[in-house]
Amino acid sequence: MAAVVVLADGGVASLDLDSESPAPEQPLQNNTLLGLPIVAIENILNFLSYDEISLLRLVCKRMDVICQRMLNQGFLKVERYHSLCQKQVKAQLPRRESERRNHSLARHADILAAVETRLSLLNMTFMKYVDSNLCCFIPGKVIDEIYRVLRYVNSTRAPQRAHEVLQELRDISSMAMEYFDEKIVSILKKRLPGADLSGRLIGSAPVAGPSTSLTTMSLLAKNTPSRSEMTKVQQQVKVNGASMTALRREMQEVRVKQLEQQKQLQDQEQKLLEQSQVIGEQNARLAELEHKLRELMDSAVTSTSTSSSSSTAAAEGERGLCLKRPRKCSDLPRHSKRLRSKK
Repeated sequence: MAAVVVLADGGVASLDLDSESPAPEQPLQNNTLLGLPIVAIENILNFLSYDEISLLRLVCKRMDVICQRMLNQGFLKVERYHSLCQKQVKAQLPRRESERRNHSLARHADILAAVETRLSLLNMTFMKYVDSNLCCFIPGKVIDEIYRVLRYVNSTRAPQRAHEVLQELRDISSMAMEYFDEKIVSILKKRLPGADLSGRLIGSAPVAGPSTSLTTMSLLAKNTPSRSEMTKVQQQVKVNGASMTALRREMQEVRVKQLEQQKQLQDQEQKLLEQSQVIGEQNARLAELEHKLRELMDSAVTSTSTSSSSSTAAAEGERGLCLKRPRKCSDLPRHSKRLRSKK
């Protein structure tokens, strides 16, 4: 069945109603989640971890854009949260460096300083390409781990040592940075402004025509940095300079600590030598005392032997006297009888 349609310019056209017309493309109205505003989707996705948000980038282009925005904002939020925690801890620490080591918040400060260095390394690795809108902050698991460490530091009074708390963060962040440098940076460098322009201009020559000058001018206009990009670059340079100064300070602190530890080791070695000398002198004195004790014991044994021999001799003499005395006593009556007879 055909129908006649009058066009706006006065012409006439026929329309075949029996032929199947292609169905118009339906927007994302059937999908209730993606049909919501971006703010509502972000509020829903805030209930997920950043690792799960990074995996949701594979759903569709709209979800990819939303997840990239949330990952970038998550990295900035964790930097602010870290700076806030560090300010709170530093406000409670004493000003003297020697008193900070024995303070109850010394481990908190060490953990937060290590997290700061890790954040600066991640910033230097990823944010250059994030600011150029070439990619987003890809490793969402790193953000979750940083939040876990910061919450652990804020919730515990006596945390573990820094290397025990930050072991997982160092592993996953170093793996993410290595993978990004080896696999992704080579692709993103081709998309940087300047590289694409040089490839197009140095490559095949364009066909002569009136549009060639316009295309080259449009390319130059696109690739010339704007004021916003220049301000971003300047901010990035400032951030990199601040991170470098922080790293230099940490290196100086580490060197100072190393020198102090070396001094402590030298003092301890000197004390050990002095103690070994004292122990040697005490051993010599003990040997002398043992020698004197042995001499005293020997003299005591000899004196006891001589006294025992003298006592035996005295006993024998007394026995002899006793044996002789009865004889004298027996002779006394006889003598008295003789005297009586003489009278």
